[in-house]
Amino acid sequence: MNTKIIKTLVKKELLDVLRDKKTVVMMLVVPVILYPLIFIGAMQLVAMISSSMEEQDYRIVIDADDDGRFARRLAENADGADAYGGKGYSLTIVESEGIEDYAIALENEEIDAYILGSLEDNKFKYDVYYISSVTNSEYAMGIIMDVFDEYREELTRDKLEEAGLDAHEILEPILYENKDTASNEQSLGSIMGSILPFMLIISLLMGTIYPAIDTTAGERERGTLETILTLPVTNRQLIVSKFITVAAVGMVSALLNILSMGGIAFYMYKIMDMQTGEAGIDMSRFYPAILVGILAVFAFSLFISAITMCVTSFAQSYKEANNYVTPLMLVVMFAGYIGFIPNIELTRAMAAVPVANICLLIKNMLAFKIDYTIIAIVLISNIAYAVFSVLFLSRIYDSEAILFGDSGGGLQLFEKRKNLVRGGVPSLSDVWFVAALTIMLVIYAGSMLQLKFGLMGVFGTQLILLTAPLAVALYTKKDIKKTYGFKKANVKSFIGAILTVVGMYPVNMVLSLALSALFPASSENVTETFTGLMGGNVMQVFLIIAVAPAICEELLFRGFMFNSLKERYRAVRAMVIVAVLFGIYHMSVIKFIPTALLGFIFCYVAYESGSIFPSMVMHFLNNAFSVMIICYEDKLRKICPILYEESVSVSDILLLLGGGILLLTAGCLFLGKSKKDKAVEADSGL
Repeated sequence: MNTKIIKTLVKKELLDVLRDKKTVVMMLVVPVILYPLIFIGAMQLVAMISSSMEEQDYRIVIDADDDGRFARRLAENADGADAYGGKGYSLTIVESEGIEDYAIALENEEIDAYILGSLEDNKFKYDVYYISSVTNSEYAMGIIMDVFDEYREELTRDKLEEAGLDAHEILEPILYENKDTASNEQSLGSIMGSILPFMLIISLLMGTIYPAIDTTAGERERGTLETILTLPVTNRQLIVSKFITVAAVGMVSALLNILSMGGIAFYMYKIMDMQTGEAGIDMSRFYPAILVGILAVFAFSLFISAITMCVTSFAQSYKEANNYVTPLMLVVMFAGYIGFIPNIELTRAMAAVPVANICLLIKNMLAFKIDYTIIAIVLISNIAYAVFSVLFLSRIYDSEAILFGDSGGGLQLFEKRKNLVRGGVPSLSDVWFVAALTIMLVIYAGSMLQLKFGLMGVFGTQLILLTAPLAVALYTKKDIKKTYGFKKANVKSFIGAILTVVGMYPVNMVLSLALSALFPASSENVTETFTGLMGGNVMQVFLIIAVAPAICEELLFRGFMFNSLKERYRAVRAMVIVAVLFGIYHMSVIKFIPTALLGFIFCYVAYESGSIFPSMVMHFLNNAFSVMIICYEDKLRKICPILYEESVSVSDILLLLGGGILLLTAGCLFLGKSKKDKAVEADSGL
């Protein structure tokens, strides 16, 4: 590859990017100026609010026939105010006779708390009424509770002493004290490890979005892409130069973010040093974490730059690219939240999960948990993902339909219906919109339906998968028969489909056993959830678990999505995309790989047969067999005990794999003959 040409192209791309003020702002203003202002401003705001609350006057009503004992106790506490920094909040005791309705008085913030006391079983009972949504009222409640604790302890000691007992021996029979063995560095690292990774990945994403859009969709919108492609440069050189440009901007942005956040940490350290008079934190202990963090951030910059360019390359304009990037931002943010979740371990498997691995690695390093093998996996995996993304990007730039033509790829759903042309299949944008919409509906509406209605909620979820894409197809005037693959399939296609799904079951069974050993907790959750749905009528279970998904899921994935994607991509690429979406839809780590593999096979059968009906039969048989294993356990355990064994021998694994592969091969042969027969029929028809 000619490095001189690449250097020239990189220089040209950098000049174009840096002319855009948005990029400069996101690179410089946000990390260097905005973040410190946010941190320092937040600290000052918290201090001001805390000071204001401590110096506030709280109006409290005490309606209790206790001779004013608690009122005096409350007033004494307000005079001391030692528990609130010695700044002396004040209390105003309001006469209860002036309050007609305490609820209205609290709502109107005329008073902050209302204490109602009465004598029950020779004991005084106090009910404290307040409004938790009102800051002053909630703070007043805290003051009152502290006074009650002290008052109760004092009365208890008085009664014990009156009885001639040693209050100290009775109330404090044991002594205990918390001894935190964590160093100051570990405590600080734990706090920073939850916040810092999330902010870093978001700032990195924001730093790469604008240059990625400018070098792809922006150049296409300006009309300069055609000029560049006429020059004596290869597509590979063009892609590499654009990637280097975006990655360089991302790395600079990352470095500025690290320096900015490091400056904030140093500022906080100096403030603590001046307040305590001694340096309680050894910053040198964080040097390894900083070094590994910089390497991890740079590796992540390569990955996120490549991914962002892949997404924006499909857009025809700057505005459209911004719309495409929004789902990517949501996914990255969602994955970045893993740093806030306690007790999530960075295992070797988790170290290969994009975004999450960076967050957990930085969190571990700041907590002084160092594992060089995991560090290597995180760095290598991010670089590998970046390489694969760049290769995919180069394939995009080899497609003239994507580069120069809309090719039906725009979002037609929001066009006026009278402007749409009847026929064809949904556009790429409509497919991605439906994919995002259905997954969102399944997460929110589907979860609520299943929690409330159980098995019938599952049926409701299937109806969502059926109606959402159908509504889009009808509104955009698409050819329903072509979109959903409603074509007649011959007998050999159905035989091949049945043999294939029967062969896939033992293969997926072995794969599921291996994944269960890696993720036992997830496996148990999936089993419990599935078993919990089997409590109804067996026929009802078959209809909802086997028949409904065979229709609704197939129409969405192998119909609407696959038939649309294969019009723009090669068949294998369309199969992979649909398979991944099918795996994601089932919302389970342990089920993702087996489900995605099954989804790929369904797509393959739909493609070879030219019809959606064989894949529907496959889906039905696969789910029906799973239902039978649960509902008819006693009978099937006698016939095929291997289905219920938690651990199987090597010979059993080989038997399952061998039988499955044999049936898969037979199924593929039948599908191939079916395709040939169709070709012969088509030729004879001509």
